[in-house]
Amino acid sequence: MIKVSEDAKKKIAALMLEGGFDNTQDFVRVGVKSGGCSGLSYELNFDKAQTNDDKLFEDNEVKIVVNKRSVLYLAGTILEYSGGLNGKGFVFNNPNAERTCGCGESFSL
Repeated sequence: MIKVSEDAKKKIAALMLEGGFDNTQDFVRVGVKSGGCSGLSYELNFDKAQTNDDKLFEDNEVKIVVNKRSVLYLAGTILEYSGGLNGKGFVFNNPNAERTCGCGESFSL
């Protein structure tokens, strides 16, 4: 469903630890909401609880929960992390996006 690059895995583990989350038990919550300059925008948070409306995926030792409304929008997405001077932070490489904005935080189908 969603793949996680090695750099994203390392950054997620560090941020979870910093935020009081346990990357072996807690989740990365990924979703899509209306808004942004291209129509839809990504959501990325940490969570300790899974709901009945969530689907659970795991890749590269990262547990990811996605609400059922967002699953179709995110199928095949690769979550990457780009650091450094020109880095953008977390980047969603979404094969379903027909158009993205310049900042990469929103997209349309």
